[in-house]
Amino acid sequence: MTACIVGWSHLPFGKREGEDIEAMVVHVATEAVADAGFEPKDVDAVYLGHYGGGFSSQGFTASLVFQAHDDFRFKPATRVENACATGSSAVHQGVDFLEARRGKVVLVVGVEKMTDLKGPAVGDALLAASYLKEEADIEGGFAGVFGKIAQAYYQRYGDQTDALAKIAAKNHKNGVSNPYAQIRKDLGFEFCRDVSDKNPLVAGPLKRTDCSLVSDGAAALVLADVETALGRNKAVAFRSRAHVNDFLPMSKRDVVAFEGCTQAWQRALALAGLSLNDLSFVETHDCFTIAELIEYEAMGLAKPGEAYKVLEEGLTLKGGKLPVNPSGGLKAKGHPIGATGVSMHVMTAMQLRGEAGDMQVQNAKLGGIFNMGGVAVANVCSILEPIR
Repeated sequence: MTACIVGWSHLPFGKREGEDIEAMVVHVATEAVADAGFEPKDVDAVYLGHYGGGFSSQGFTASLVFQAHDDFRFKPATRVENACATGSSAVHQGVDFLEARRGKVVLVVGVEKMTDLKGPAVGDALLAASYLKEEADIEGGFAGVFGKIAQAYYQRYGDQTDALAKIAAKNHKNGVSNPYAQIRKDLGFEFCRDVSDKNPLVAGPLKRTDCSLVSDGAAALVLADVETALGRNKAVAFRSRAHVNDFLPMSKRDVVAFEGCTQAWQRALALAGLSLNDLSFVETHDCFTIAELIEYEAMGLAKPGEAYKVLEEGLTLKGGKLPVNPSGGLKAKGHPIGATGVSMHVMTAMQLRGEAGDMQVQNAKLGGIFNMGGVAVANVCSILEPIR
């Protein structure tokens, strides 16, 4: 292990009226540095995860972190973008900085302001994370992309309406306990399964409850090398991590296999000297319920076409063998793109420190994170454990 999370901050996700990107960045950057017991002058580098992609007219945002304090001035600051895996990619860039021994303390911030756009404009901004030469005309934006994936999965393995509803219901139930979640309401299986005026079809077989939320939000964490981290009040170490990218065009891949996800998990577990059974819980990328279903298979929790059995057996429930998304996931928490991966690392660190409140998974020793950009194009996996 070469890096630890030693402090963090997290805004509640949702529609944050009157707050722009700068305000959210300043808020979480200030709180995270203070939470870690540092001053801005102690930070050696800054990484900002910000997708932008049409959501923000301010495209050059790395130095917005400096608005938090003048002592950040003249430190290296870099904006990282990797579609919906932007946040975790920024975190991994921070770990790379420490592993290269270029410094001892790194601040990582993730942010997105999505709700300023309306309707079709949101879909267009998200669709930019697909291969536009072939996929630009898919109706419904990225929901349409995952609607097609769901249809393909159904054609190969059968109708998964109940399985997807169980995922949605599980994550919304978990989200009730998350003070940072955009929706804190237990919607129940029946509501998530049935098409209704309040839960209409959105794309293909996907209903509104199958789709993550358009959100505003920010999260930040402070990383330190192990020697420095041991002098802090808390330290959650990176046991291992992996980042793999796949082809961008869906036409070059089996879109219901998520092979990049498989590769990321296999590499991270091998580097950690662990198996999936060793993990206490997982935070995974449920941008759509069909994504979480396929990720069960990609991570090795189920054989291809048999992810529904995981749900029938309750393995991924909060009290199950491997709780998945005890935070409520993107489905309940919200999905401000650049902030999501940073949020996942914060939520995992809170669990491993026993500081997750009503979200807490009992006896959490090892936490896995999978953050995905595009349709399993950018695949970022971390395995964390507490050392202090």
